[in-house]
Amino acid sequence: MTSADHVLDLIRGNPDVSNLLEGAFDFDISRGDQGEDIRLPSGALMRGFASDAAGGTYFLCGEPSGRQPVVYASSEGQAGLIADDLTAALEIIIGLPCWHDCLKFSGGGDVEAMQIAAGYLEQDLAEYEPDIGEHRARLADALSLDMTSTAELVSKLREAVARTEPDLVLLGDEGEDGAYESLFGTFLPSDNPGWR
Repeated sequence: MTSADHVLDLIRGNPDVSNLLEGAFDFDISRGDQGEDIRLPSGALMRGFASDAAGGTYFLCGEPSGRQPVVYASSEGQAGLIADDLTAALEIIIGLPCWHDCLKFSGGGDVEAMQIAAGYLEQDLAEYEPDIGEHRARLADALSLDMTSTAELVSKLREAVARTEPDLVLLGDEGEDGAYESLFGTFLPSDNPGWR
């Protein structure tokens, strides 16, 4: 059994964990089929294993016998590497639940912009999900995760997404012409009127 399969079995075997991941962190392991014909440039194996409410899919890439990077593909045509393995991906998903918006307001991948956005997003999250700290602690304990600071998670996420090209760019039916866009958005935190 691979490391990723072991973690997925832990989640599947504990309904409290899987329900908390889905409810508080928008990570649903009951659905993993993206529904489109997509592939990696190398032709390496891709396995959809989870999704989010917006229709995005998480993929384990590469052979199960080796390290399997996690690539996320949105339903709107963006995709990229988010972590080098499932454990690291879960640390980002749980420790930085608004990671999508952190990338959206990254100014094309600027780590300082991401750090600023993360600060605002964490404030917003604490308002509408006051138990988020307790949820994080429960999941970290159940899944043996190393929960680090928001700043460190932002840096790890930025580094991972920046390493998407060339090997982990998702290609659609049209090959290179159908390549998914980067997960780095062009907005800056100052573009969000609620953060001024």
